Amino acid sequence: MRGEACDLASVVLDMSGVPPFHRRVYEMARTIAPGCTMSYGELASRLGVPGSARAVGQALGRNPFPIVVPCHRVLASSGKPGGFSASGGVGTKLRMLALEGAHAGAVDPAFEGDGDLGFDPGAAVDHLRASDPVLARLIDAKGPLRLRLQKTSSVFGALAEAIVYQQLTGKAAATIFARVCALFPRAGGGLVARRVLRASEEKLRGAGLSRSKVLSLRDLARRAEQGQIPTLPEAQAMEDHEIVSRLMEVRGIGRWTAEMFLIFRMGRPDVLPVDDYGVRKGFALAFRKRELPTPEAIERRGRRWKPYRTVASWYLWRAAERSGS
Repeated sequence: MRGEACDLASVVLDMSGVPPFHRRVYEMARTIAPGCTMSYGELASRLGVPGSARAVGQALGRNPFPIVVPCHRVLASSGKPGGFSASGGVGTKLRMLALEGAHAGAVDPAFEGDGDLGFDPGAAVDHLRASDPVLARLIDAKGPLRLRLQKTSSVFGALAEAIVYQQLTGKAAATIFARVCALFPRAGGGLVARRVLRASEEKLRGAGLSRSKVLSLRDLARRAEQGQIPTLPEAQAMEDHEIVSRLMEVRGIGRWTAEMFLIFRMGRPDVLPVDDYGVRKGFALAFRKRELPTPEAIERRGRRWKPYRTVASWYLWRAAERSGS
């Protein structure tokens, strides 16, 4: 029954086809009791191979015995959740830890922008190569995945920045966003919703925001204050479609903005922004189409890329960049 302890440490596993190092990693991971956690580095040290935290992470990312080998109990340094290749990514990992009663201080579900993805990049690229020969050729042409996450102090701060950047060049948007932040010098940790709500329209417009963006920013701030915008820990525990649906209720935030948040702020592995021009252009070039494909066509092809459509999107963007688009 739900809520009752269940010890899976005695379950016999057939590891005859598992590489020796991976087998040792899995056996050590099985010694971690429910409600407890261990870092990749600590697990490596207990194996007698300190300094091999990355290799440990790669082994756990290819864990063929999920749940029974509790890779969700292994965290990155400083208690960060690290990666998780199962369906739902880091959000699933956090929910499993919560069900087991892991101490709240053992994991910080808020993404701090250290560049770590919530999935194994190697496994993602291997899957795409095997599932689509056209994409495999594109991967060969563009090289290793270099997707990196962008630091944010809060969901509100990330979305406020997204609103400011809409329909502007990067340089102009950065200048205006810096001016907006400068209006609140005491908000050292980033923009705060209640302070944005207290600011006059004149003050916000003076930083270079259009009236439409002021209205969007205030709507976002109001919803954040009312608890309608999820916090980072809450967002980590939500499914992609739930986050998109919630964010699209905000004035000025559409599906594309929500999808970019999932990719570049949360590192979700299976996001395919089919309406994005760069994705469509890259698809046309990679698949040698004379016209831009319809979103439906990309969606159909993208089914074979699941559960790593984010990585496929990244390579399609690189294809579009190569063409100068």
